[in-house]
Amino acid sequence: MISGARTPLTVDLTGQRVVITAGANGIGKVMADSFAACGARVFVSDVDPAALESCGHAGMRANAGVAAECEAFIDAAVKHLGGLDVLVNNAGIAGPTTPVEKVTPEELDATLQIDLASMFHCARRAIPALRAAGGGAVINLSSAAGRFGFALRAPYAAAKWGVIGFTKSLSIELGPDGVRVNAILPGPVDGPRIRAVIKAKAEAEGISENEMTDRTVGVTSLKCFVTQQDIANMALYLASPFGRTISGQAMCVDADMQTTM
Repeated sequence: MISGARTPLTVDLTGQRVVITAGANGIGKVMADSFAACGARVFVSDVDPAALESCGHAGMRANAGVAAECEAFIDAAVKHLGGLDVLVNNAGIAGPTTPVEKVTPEELDATLQIDLASMFHCARRAIPALRAAGGGAVINLSSAAGRFGFALRAPYAAAKWGVIGFTKSLSIELGPDGVRVNAILPGPVDGPRIRAVIKAKAEAEGISENEMTDRTVGVTSLKCFVTQQDIANMALYLASPFGRTISGQAMCVDADMQTTM
């Protein structure tokens, strides 16, 4: 079984102007750090002011669930960076862990707004700057839930399937402009979010957290969680010259999941 942190990918992204939503915490923070380490200039959003203050990157507070705040963030990022080469739509929430009939309209709306609609709003605002740069990359964070059905996670799975359709459609629209659009589909990423989901699912199914953890990694061929650095490495690859002919793809970084957990 593979375990532990992964080595950061080293590629030359000197001068690349990179925007990352929810980039002051979690996967977004690791991506921001990784892009900066490769020479990119980074601008991030986050809903947590304290995280923004301490993350070490330029940015502004923005709620991914509010269209106007997404657009204001992109405008501020383009102004600060003097243009745009890479947009990483990373913002997302786990949504409720409960049967469909118990999901409230408010929970459904919040999950769809943050996990799907925010990507539309950010990309819509960023496209003119990407075209002006002569090409670039849009990287959307989907999930293994974007190719499997996830019982008790219907709003999240619906949003992440939607990200795949949005990614493919946008890749066709922007291909003639030299803009590559791809989605990353993480499997279970070790960290607070998956631990909270495991706890909620264990409670819903009346089993222990250890049993649910074993079930989670047990559906992967590599029998492990993936790390935040694994996800960041794929983003670096897709944004780099190595990914220059990759577009419209759903790139799984999931330890080879065979089914749902």
